[in-house]
Amino acid sequence: MCASQKGFTMNKRLTRFSISAAAVLVLATGCSSSGSPAGMPAPETAPSSVPSVSMTHSPSHASTTSATAPDATEAAALRATLTSLLSDHVWLAGNTLDTAVQQKGDLKDPKVVGAVKALDANSVALAKAVGSVYPDAEKPFLASWRQHIGFFVDYTLGKATENDKQVATAKADLDAYRTSFGELINSVVPELPADAVAKELGPHVDSLFAAIDASVAGKPDYQTKLSMAADHMVMTAEILAGGIAKNKGLEGDVDGMASTVRATLTSQLSAHVWLAGNALDTAVSKKGDLKDPQVVGAVKALDANSVALAKTLGSVYPDAEKPFLASWRQHIGFFVDYTLGKATKNDKQVAKAKADLDAYRTSFGELINSVVPELPADAVAEELIPHVDTLFAAIDASVAGKPDYQAKLAEAANHMPMTAAVLTSGIVANKKIAS
Repeated sequence: MCASQKGFTMNKRLTRFSISAAAVLVLATGCSSSGSPAGMPAPETAPSSVPSVSMTHSPSHASTTSATAPDATEAAALRATLTSLLSDHVWLAGNTLDTAVQQKGDLKDPKVVGAVKALDANSVALAKAVGSVYPDAEKPFLASWRQHIGFFVDYTLGKATENDKQVATAKADLDAYRTSFGELINSVVPELPADAVAKELGPHVDSLFAAIDASVAGKPDYQTKLSMAADHMVMTAEILAGGIAKNKGLEGDVDGMASTVRATLTSQLSAHVWLAGNALDTAVSKKGDLKDPQVVGAVKALDANSVALAKTLGSVYPDAEKPFLASWRQHIGFFVDYTLGKATKNDKQVAKAKADLDAYRTSFGELINSVVPELPADAVAEELIPHVDTLFAAIDASVAGKPDYQAKLAEAANHMPMTAAVLTSGIVANKKIAS
C-alpha cells in the first residue's frame, strides 16, 4: 500500500450487472454454425496464484474443421482474461481495504500484509498481460495501476478517521488519475480514445467508493456493494479488449455472442468463489454466528450470485434453471459444513463434507450433461476437482488465520475462467453459435 497511517478507529452505479441475460437469451433463438459440435476443452494446468498472463490463450475444441470455435478465438480469450484479472482486482482491493479496516488500520498486521501481497500480485499479472502484447507498456502500466490503488488506500484511511480533507484529496487524485490513465492507454492503443477510457473508469471509482463506505461503516450490504463494483469490470474488459483486438488484428469477435457467454460465465463463476470465500470468512470472524448482520449480508450477496448463474443458464435452457439453482445451493451448503467442521475441529464433519462434495461433482456432471450433451458428465465432474480443492485450501487458511488467505482465495477464483471456458465450449457447440 502506498499510504501509511496507524490506529484509526472505526465508526459504525450502476445497477447490479444483470448477467448479460438479455444478450445470452439470443442463444435460444438458434444461431447457425458451419462447424461441427465442439467437445470438451483439453485439460489445463491450474495456476499457482494468478491466471495465465497470455491474453490470447483459448481452450481447444475437438472439431472436424480447421476453423477456430468462436469462443476459443484470440479475441474471446483476450476478453475473458481481462474480465478475470480486472474483476479480481476489485475483489482483492475491496478485501484488502476491508481487512485493514477490521485490523483498525494496522498496515503491519500479518493479515493486512498478506492481503496487500495478493493484491499486488494481481497488479503484476495485469501488467504482464498488457506487456505480453505491448512489451514497452508493462512497466508504465504497473506503476500507474499501483498508484491508483494507493489513492483508494488514502480514501479509506480518510473515511475511517473522518478526515474530510484526506477524502477530498483522494477523490481529486483519482479524478486526475482517470485522465492520466486514459492518456497512457491511448498512447499504447490509439483505437481507445483517452477521454473514453477516463470516462469508463468513473463507475469503477464510484462503485468501489460505495463498497469502501459500507466497509468502514460496518454495513451488512458491504459484500453486495463490492460485488457491484466487480461486476462493472466486465464492461471495462470488453472496451479494452475491443481496442486491443482491433489494434492487433486479433482473430474473432470481442463483442460476439460466444465471447459474451464466456466473459459472463467467467465473471459470475469467479464472483461465486470470492463471495463464497468472503461469506465463510465473515462467518469465521464472527465465531459462527450465522445471525450476525454482516454474515447475513454476505450470505445474501452469495445467494444473489447463485440466482444470477441459474438465470444465465435458464436464459438458454429454461427447464434447467431451477434444478441448477437447487444443485448449486446444495454444494455451497457442503462448503459451509466443511468450514464448520474445520472451525470446531470436528474431523467427522469435515470428512462427511468432503464425501458430500465428491458425490456432488458426479451429480452436477450428470445434470450438466443432461442439458448439454456435448459436455461429458465425467469430464465436468473432473473439472470441479480444482474448484473444490482450492476452496478447501482457502477455507483452511481462513480458519487458521493465516496471512496467505487472500492469495489462496485468489488461486481458487483463478481456476474459474477455465471452468467457464469448458462450459462455454459445450453451450456454443450445442446451440451452434457462429459468432
